[in-house]
Amino acid sequence: MPLRRKVAYIDLLSRDVVIKDIPREIRERYLGGRGLNMYLLRAHKTAGMDPFDPGNPLIVGAGLLTGLCGSRLNVSGKSPESGYLGDSNVGGYFGAELAQTGYSHLVITGKSEQPVYFSIENEKIFFRDASHLWGKMTGDTQELIRKELHDEKTRVLCIGPAGERLVRFACLITGIKNAAGRTGLGALMGSKNLKAIAVRGTKGFSVKQPKEYLALLRDTNKKAADTLWGKALGRYGTPLLFKYANFMGFTSYKYHQLTSVGDAGDDLYAENLEKNYSNGMVSCFGCPIHCRHRYKVAEGPFKGIRGEGPEYASVTSFGPTLGNLNLASTIYLSELCNKYGIDTISGGNYLGYFFTLYEKGIISKDDVGYELTWGDHDAIERFLMDTVYRRNMGDCVAEGSLAIKKLKPEAKQYLLAIKNVSIEQTDERPAKALAFGLGVATRGTCHMRSRPSVDVVGYPRDLLKDFYGGDVGKDFRDYTGKERMVWWHEIFNAVADSVGICRFAGVFSSINAIGYLDIGKLLRTAIGLDLSDKELMTIGERIYTTERLFLVDEGISRKDDHLPELYYRVPVPEGPSKGEYIDRVKYERMLDDYYVLHGWNKEGIPDKETLAELRIGEGTDEGTDENNGG
Repeated sequence: MPLRRKVAYIDLLSRDVVIKDIPREIRERYLGGRGLNMYLLRAHKTAGMDPFDPGNPLIVGAGLLTGLCGSRLNVSGKSPESGYLGDSNVGGYFGAELAQTGYSHLVITGKSEQPVYFSIENEKIFFRDASHLWGKMTGDTQELIRKELHDEKTRVLCIGPAGERLVRFACLITGIKNAAGRTGLGALMGSKNLKAIAVRGTKGFSVKQPKEYLALLRDTNKKAADTLWGKALGRYGTPLLFKYANFMGFTSYKYHQLTSVGDAGDDLYAENLEKNYSNGMVSCFGCPIHCRHRYKVAEGPFKGIRGEGPEYASVTSFGPTLGNLNLASTIYLSELCNKYGIDTISGGNYLGYFFTLYEKGIISKDDVGYELTWGDHDAIERFLMDTVYRRNMGDCVAEGSLAIKKLKPEAKQYLLAIKNVSIEQTDERPAKALAFGLGVATRGTCHMRSRPSVDVVGYPRDLLKDFYGGDVGKDFRDYTGKERMVWWHEIFNAVADSVGICRFAGVFSSINAIGYLDIGKLLRTAIGLDLSDKELMTIGERIYTTERLFLVDEGISRKDDHLPELYYRVPVPEGPSKGEYIDRVKYERMLDDYYVLHGWNKEGIPDKETLAELRIGEGTDEGTDENNGG
């Protein structure tokens, strides 16, 4: 049963492995996945620690129902990109395979003296030399490990050359393109000389009420797939969002100079991806929503490229953000990021920052070695490769937001970041809830911590008022109640990530998708954990407040819960959202109300009463130790 999955503490220097049970009381408070990751991460007390310190843990955690209901897991640690909270959610098949080994969580510390990977075969853990894998692309690494272990069913989570070179926004990859992308945890993995984790599990699951659970799972999957959002994803994938963002003026062109490219962006529309490149749709393990394309480029300068995706964020980060409106080019550049292990959102936006510095004359051709011209594919690709291998100016780009320490003082004003994490490929000046969600997100600029997309897709306002339990304004431009929407999604997403529910299957762009009541039923029939919607909300609040405490330990407070100055000072210059900006006074009022909803004081620090009510700080993760040599 999932409640009996264990945690393995792995020291890469000593090669010691300690296995512990996870007490039921901790499961009931934090569930699994992201929630338990946050509990374990804060227990390691990394405040003030350099992210590349060997003591900074890399934590891999499967959702409580992962393997029974999808395959999501979270990877966490102190972020090399921001210096604060690092966390990223990833799908594919790795999470389900890990769950079948009998483990749900891995806490990895120390630094190996030479490149290493470890394999988990059911409950046995074996350390293996990775010298021959160092420098390999992510796909090649996975294939070589499967051949070495003589098992094609082995699932691998690994880094590419970017992680090895400690590019601060490097990611982890499993499969062709499933990425634990944001906050640079690929660099944390590389700092430990850990190339990969391979898992193969054959331990079955026991379910509390098998017949009831299977019937419920069928109904729940149908509920997720049959929404208009689910059906659209199943045909077009996430790139369908670009047309809407472009039409509404929510996108970023030339690093937020404009928010729409009008008809010039037609080539990037999802219909063209489906028509010209897609060979069908595929999904993660156990998911009813087949949301990503399997593609092949059959002609032109990128002929022969094949893979999966690309996602909306990848198309727009390496597309309009860099002035590039060629779909085939964005597909190719996204595939390079997958192979080399680069987060596409941070990667495209940090390149956009340096293109801006070049345009402003703060860096020059002599600094870079060639011209940086908006929309020039060759320049984008060359600069990306220089970043991966830290060549010339690419060595500075690889530092992400911390690059300002190496640049001229005037460069700082053009960097768009929140809590040291790069701004994203969308521009939220028109949509107040989306902007506020970025500003307060615990892992820095992040659309996956909240993102109340339902605010911008045309739901009747009375319906939204009933759903969120309060007035949420007359439209997405209105400030009223937006902090309530962000708060609601923050705690719901924390629960979903901890259970293992994909963001696209839950309430995200549709209020008719999987919600608290559905999650409660799944937990009850699968593992006998009886939690009401109110109790689940409390768990979400506990997880999110634990994340906030991690930030408070690092000195984060109200002063850091803000958007880049561009959002306040510069109205959108033209296009569908012309004139929109963020009113600083109204934003501050939203902050006040948001902190009250969470039970934090006016500086964004959780009150003692809130901590007591949420029972944060009680209990222990200690369990029965079992030594496991390998």
